[in-house]
Amino acid sequence: MKYSKPDYKKIFNDLLILKFPDKKEQCLPFLNKKELSRLEVIHLNKIIFGENISENLNGRNHRSYDQSTIFKILDYQKKQNLNNIQTAKYFGLSRNTLARWKKIFLD
Repeated sequence: MKYSKPDYKKIFNDLLILKFPDKKEQCLPFLNKKELSRLEVIHLNKIIFGENISENLNGRNHRSYDQSTIFKILDYQKKQNLNNIQTAKYFGLSRNTLARWKKIFLD
């Protein structure tokens, strides 16, 4: 069975047109790209729903990240000199998830 990714551009475009037309201008640089990365999807969520997206979105237990996104998150943590708690809060993750990713990918 072939796995198909959601069309995030269409989802966000429809969401902006129907519910958040005032935020469309901020999101245009992302929506004009050919394909959105997972980090860009997270960033769009923050633009549309605000910084504290965990209060706005329920059922965030079953998110998945590809390997390149994981490396970008870990690289961001290293460049910004953040600990696991700070990074987890910024990206809306569990600190245990970050620790597990470090163990798997960096050790």
